[in-house]
Amino acid sequence: MTNLFGDLNPPPRILMGPGPVGIDPRVLRAMSMPMLGQFDPAFTAYMNETMELLRQLYQTRNKWSFLIDGTARAGVEAILVSVVSPGDKVLVPSFGRFGFLLAEIVKRCGGEAIVLEREWGTVFTPDEIEAAIRKHNPRVLAVVHGDTSTTMAQPLAQIGDICRRHDALLYTDATASLGGMNVAIDAWKVDAASSGLQKCLSGPPGSSPITFNERVAEAVRRRRHVEGGIRPAGFVEGDGPIISSNYFDLGMLMDYWSEMRLNHHTEATSMLYAAREAVRIVLAEGLEHCFARHRLASDALTAGLVAMGLKLFGDQRHKMPNVTGVYIPDGVNGDAVRGIMLNDFGIEIGTSFGPLHGRIWRIGTMGYVCRKENVLICLGALEAALRQCGFGARAGAGVDAALAVYRKADMPAVRSAAS
Repeated sequence: MTNLFGDLNPPPRILMGPGPVGIDPRVLRAMSMPMLGQFDPAFTAYMNETMELLRQLYQTRNKWSFLIDGTARAGVEAILVSVVSPGDKVLVPSFGRFGFLLAEIVKRCGGEAIVLEREWGTVFTPDEIEAAIRKHNPRVLAVVHGDTSTTMAQPLAQIGDICRRHDALLYTDATASLGGMNVAIDAWKVDAASSGLQKCLSGPPGSSPITFNERVAEAVRRRRHVEGGIRPAGFVEGDGPIISSNYFDLGMLMDYWSEMRLNHHTEATSMLYAAREAVRIVLAEGLEHCFARHRLASDALTAGLVAMGLKLFGDQRHKMPNVTGVYIPDGVNGDAVRGIMLNDFGIEIGTSFGPLHGRIWRIGTMGYVCRKENVLICLGALEAALRQCGFGARAGAGVDAALAVYRKADMPAVRSAAS
C-alpha cells in the first residue's frame, strides 16, 4: 500500500544555533527561478557573475573563485584532496572540533597530518604557529578561521606572511566566518579558502564557495587529468600524482568554470541561483555594515547573558561575532532548557561537541537571523526557560541589557538625524 504522507509543512523556527540559519526570502525566491541548460549562454553568464561576486566577498582578485556542489565540507575536501599529495606534511593548528576534521581529510588524502592542539576556548599566537612550521616544515598549513564548536576565531592577518617565509601554502576553512566577519584573502596572503552558504550568507546548505590563487592553481595543474570521453586532442597530463577524487578534482573544475566550459558535471542550477543571490545581498548591504551588524548583535547578546547571571565561554578577545558560547549553570539540565525554547518558543539554540558537550550552549546570530528582534526574543525565551528549570534569572534583566546596547549604538545616528 502506497503511503504518500502529508504536505511538506515544516514548523516555523527561529534558528539561533551555530547553523544552518533561516534563509533570506530573496534567496528562496531566487531558487524558484526556471531551470536553464548548463551551457545556455544565460546560465554561463550567471556562472561568471557568481565568480565576480565571490571575488568581492572574499576580497580577492583570484581568478579561481567558484562553487563546489555540496555542503561546506565539499569545499574543504575539494581543496585538500587537490592540493595534498600522498606523503605531504600538513600542519593543522586545531582549537576545536573542525581542526580535527581538517586532519581527518588530510589523512584520507594520504597526507601526513600534524595536529597542533590548544585548549578549547583559546587560539594560537603567530609565534606558536611559526615555531611549529619551523619544526615540521609542512607543505600546507590548514587552519579553521572560525570554529563554531568553540565559538573562537583564529587571527590570520600575520599567518600568511609566516607561510610565505617558509614556502608553505595557507588554506583556511571560513565556513563560519565568511559574510559575518572580515575575511581578507589577498591582504592576509591566504592561498585558498572555502566556505558554505548556510551560516552568515543566509542561504541553504548545499553549495560551497571557494577561492584559490595561482600558487594553488599551479600545484593543481601538476596533477592535471581529464577523463576519457571529454579529453581534448593533444592534452598532456600533469606529472604529479592523479587527484584521487573525480568529483572534487579542482583541475577539471577549473576547466568547467573557465572559458573552456569542459563538461565535468551538471551544475546544481538552483543552488547557483541561491549562492549568487546570497552573496549579492551581502555585498549590497556592504561588507563593513554587515560586519558591524554582527558585532552589535554579539555585544547585545553577551550583555544580556551576563545580566542574567550567566558566564560566557572562552577567551572573549577572540570570540566570533556571530556565535556565542555560554556555560550551562550548575544544576540546570541544558537539554531541558533547549527543549523548552524549541517546543514552547520555536527557537533553536545549540549544544556543543567533545569536551564541551553538555557544558555550554552555543547561540548563533548569523546572517538573516542576526537582527535585534531575534536577539531580544531569544534572551526573553532563555530567561523563561531557565526559570522553568530552577535557575533564578532576574525578570527582564537580559532584554533590558541588550536593549541598552542597541540604544547606545543608535544614539549617534539619532543625534545626526535631529541636527
